[in-house]
Amino acid sequence: MRILDLGSRTLRRRDILALIGGGAAAAAVGLPALAQEPKKGGVLKVAAPANPSSLDPATGGAGSDHSILWTIYDTLVEWDYDTLKPRPGMAKWSYPNPTTMVIDITPGIQFHDGTAMDAEAVKFNLDRNRSDQRSNIKSDLASIESIEVTSPLQVTLKLKSPDTSLPAILSDRAGMMVSPTNIKALGNETDRKPVGAGPWKFVRWNDNEIIVVARHENYWRKGRPYLDGIEFNIITENATALRSVVAGQNDMAFQLPARLKPVIERAKDLTMVSSPTLYCIQVYFNYARAPLDNLKVRQAINFAFDRDTFVKAALSGLGESARMTLPSSHWAFNKDVAGTYPHDPEKAKKLLAEAGYKDGLELTIGGYTDQDSVRRGEVIQDQLGKVGIRLKFTRGTIAEISAQFFAQEKKFDLLVSAWTGRPDPSMTYGLGFDKGAYYNAGRTADPELSKLILESRVSEDLAKRAEVFARIQRITVEQALSAPLAFQFELDALSSKVKGFKPNLLGKPKFEYISLA
Repeated sequence: MRILDLGSRTLRRRDILALIGGGAAAAAVGLPALAQEPKKGGVLKVAAPANPSSLDPATGGAGSDHSILWTIYDTLVEWDYDTLKPRPGMAKWSYPNPTTMVIDITPGIQFHDGTAMDAEAVKFNLDRNRSDQRSNIKSDLASIESIEVTSPLQVTLKLKSPDTSLPAILSDRAGMMVSPTNIKALGNETDRKPVGAGPWKFVRWNDNEIIVVARHENYWRKGRPYLDGIEFNIITENATALRSVVAGQNDMAFQLPARLKPVIERAKDLTMVSSPTLYCIQVYFNYARAPLDNLKVRQAINFAFDRDTFVKAALSGLGESARMTLPSSHWAFNKDVAGTYPHDPEKAKKLLAEAGYKDGLELTIGGYTDQDSVRRGEVIQDQLGKVGIRLKFTRGTIAEISAQFFAQEKKFDLLVSAWTGRPDPSMTYGLGFDKGAYYNAGRTADPELSKLILESRVSEDLAKRAEVFARIQRITVEQALSAPLAFQFELDALSSKVKGFKPNLLGKPKFEYISLA
């Protein structure tokens, strides 16, 4: 069994840490598998932890979708695995002035249906992403005033205000280009019948069972992909997923819980990868309605949590206590507000009494059905119960429960889930806390917070941006807009025949470099 434990990389890669902090995948560079010429062919079988919410990047709502989406869709901009620093993808970008962004598209790219991936296609996608009624990523592109095709392979964006986060934004869902032909022909059916320009094309999706993709023969990167195809077998129970890899039924399982680390270590023919990520387990609040519209109730919940104990009990110690939605090693982390909510049950009880709940209160909460989510829920229930907060759980799949909380239904007061991370922190705060953002169940926001989120995108200087994020974090933490609990480390198990896998700081696997021995 080969172990790639990348948890200590921040001590070895201070140059990367200075840029972004954390450098999650730095030590993966130079893996033995990358030293040899990758073998082409074969179908990779992956145990995937969740059924997707949608296979249309604009309409989906679950962070767990990304690893599947990246097989079907390439992005205009990509990021470095080690640092999440943006780099050219299907396009290059430039800023002729602070409020103009020019996107130059690589020639010769085709969607899986033969449609040209040109300037008209990019304009179609960006217009759709920022204005379509079903789009969940409108806030990502809120800084765009207008989009103009300025040549067959060039698009020019006029911005309402300077926005240096756009390259990172276009490395995520907003930069995943879908075929305009497919959208116009199928409409909402593209959620389940996607056409992109990525290395693999969609074959089939059997709900909660399997998703199959096959090689895009006209892929624009010559010689890639290495794999003929990928089968994502949906296995929501992590232990079952790992057993399937041990038994040889699947080649890889990812985002495994720490409790399974000993099982991987005992296996003879598996490679284990462990690496820090931005994956933040937290309790989301719907603070647009009672009782969570009361600041003291939200603050009480935060004081009630013993985060260090949560990491030990729920993550077997393989993680970091979360004081905000960025880890302590991140360049935008603000240590001045990190100590706002020490574990203080008596303070929590006092705040509840002041809010009119001296005898406690009952809250509804959404959670997921897998063993580890249930365990996290039990720890949360125990800690909140000690201050008089009683939880009434509703559990289901990630896609079901997330939609019930974030979409139109707004079914629960709370949701225990995760923020799976984004390449730029302005995306984290914009998507999670800004007015109207999908992951802000209350849809409301302090005007000052919205202003600061825009301000965080003005400068390219990290020090200046960090100053703005410090103010953003003070608002989100002091107003207790969520209850972050822990950053979960990545834990993956790979068959010995899987070569070239590289983890990344987001903790969401990409498969572009993988080959099979």
